[in-house]
Amino acid sequence: MILVFASLLPVFIVIAVGFGLRKSGLVPAEHWRGVELISYWVLIPALLITVLADAVLEIGQATAFAATVLLTASIVSVAMWLARRPLRHFMGVEGPAFTSLFQTTTRWHGFIALAVASRLFGDPGLALLALAFAVLVPLLNTSSILVLAAYAGDVPAPLDRILKSLVRNPIMWGLIIGLGLRFSGLGLPEVVKTTLDLAGDGALGVSLLALGAGLSWRAVRRTGREVVLGTFVKLIVTPLIAIALAVAIGLTGMDFVIVVLASAVPTAVNGYVLAREMGGDTELYAATLTAQVLASFVTLPLFLAWAMQFTGLA
Repeated sequence: MILVFASLLPVFIVIAVGFGLRKSGLVPAEHWRGVELISYWVLIPALLITVLADAVLEIGQATAFAATVLLTASIVSVAMWLARRPLRHFMGVEGPAFTSLFQTTTRWHGFIALAVASRLFGDPGLALLALAFAVLVPLLNTSSILVLAAYAGDVPAPLDRILKSLVRNPIMWGLIIGLGLRFSGLGLPEVVKTTLDLAGDGALGVSLLALGAGLSWRAVRRTGREVVLGTFVKLIVTPLIAIALAVAIGLTGMDFVIVVLASAVPTAVNGYVLAREMGGDTELYAATLTAQVLASFVTLPLFLAWAMQFTGLA
């Protein structure tokens, strides 16, 4: 338990510092958009390329882990899509609100997971988390874009707009390049590797600061049942599904803990950007993201401490 809290506390402190910087006005609110873009387009792709290019993973380990992560995300995504009509009937959740509810329950904040995995397990943990990115980013970006295209507006978005959103995703390109280098056996020239390392070293801290700066108390106060539902599904239901699948598939040790970590983190910030671009309910997204980050201060340590105890790593 002490190890888990010691690993999580710096992550939450950096998030709180980001929030404090924005609220204090020391870094003006309008400047944080640039910070988010730099992290999204440059720093995180650089980190993924370097981690994946040097990753050491056994095929059997990678397959079982990837299957667990993929099944968890697929089950939650399908269940939320099937819940669209009941949500509209019983809670009045219409198109744009449904798209934000879908995104906040299916997406994951992989950068929080990367920061925690790095502190708990070092480079092996980062490599396994990078594999989770490789599995989840294509699935979750595609499903989110399709749901937004189908339900956010009065008419579905055109196919070319959907394809453009997928092709322009920098995280997906970071994954493609990193995996290509890993499986081709091609190494990075020393100058390129050093450059990417320098960029990647700042990725986690900058992304956590930007997450804190984007939290919105006002949005939380204006919303209600949808935020509670989105937070409960993401932080409680999803980890329980992941745990059940991990036990059934037979994951152990670090693999088991990383699956729990990947499933128990809050939703992703970049889903807000996508909602803004494609007509989703951005206020609901911001409110749910804020609520999930705050609630995860309690739920994430508890799930991780239990996983470490269950696997004998505590």
